[in-house]
Amino acid sequence: MSWAWLVPVIIGAFIFFGGIGFVIWGRREEENYYDSLTTHFDLREFFSRWPPRPEPGALRIGGWIAIIVGMVVASIGGVIYWLQR
Repeated sequence: MSWAWLVPVIIGAFIFFGGIGFVIWGRREEENYYDSLTTHFDLREFFSRWPPRPEPGALRIGGWIAIIVGMVVASIGGVIYWLQR
């Protein structure tokens, strides 16, 4: 029996868990940024959230894309395994 199916499963799992890490990292970045604004005297940016800060949003979007790609790659490995049985 060939173990070729295991490679996409491992790569997919790595990408999937990396995506989860990016989503969590993006949330923490945004929370830390807006929590630090509460110590400033001018709270306009805290209340209006303007101007928007793109970095945390980009981390979250990239994380969700990585989660989807990881699931697809791992699914391909599962299909290869199923076809080889």
